[in-house]
Amino acid sequence: MKNTHFLIAKKGTDLRKSFLGAFIGIIDGQKATSMKDFHEQIGAALNFPDYSGKNLDALDEMLNDLEWIEEEKVIIYITNSGDWLSKEKTDDKILSILDIFDATAEDWKWMDEEEDIAKKELRIIFEDTPRIRRILEEQEIPFGDC
Repeated sequence: MKNTHFLIAKKGTDLRKSFLGAFIGIIDGQKATSMKDFHEQIGAALNFPDYSGKNLDALDEMLNDLEWIEEEKVIIYITNSGDWLSKEKTDDKILSILDIFDATAEDWKWMDEEEDIAKKELRIIFEDTPRIRRILEEQEIPFGDC
């Protein structure tokens, strides 16, 4: 497995076996075809606090906190990734979210152990589809298989 924040999983993969003891928040891409739906889905999947907003700034803030999740490893698993944000006119929104995912995962990786925050390891896993592979490859975003 490559040392990357982004992974691709074959349909039907049981991530609990590959990531023992990890918190796995599952987002169904078929239920997250718009930005509004995505914010609802990720908030539910990761148990965001009630005060969380429904915009990219709030998403960034919540992903950089995660204090309510006890597990150190946190997996965001997007199933049906071919449908994820498919109602958006361009890939710009997906790219913005991928940037937030990447930056946040990198921040967690290098977080100072002395800070008064429990360190997390964030991974984003997409169910394998030609669309998500195309987006990742076109943007030259490194990803591995799991």
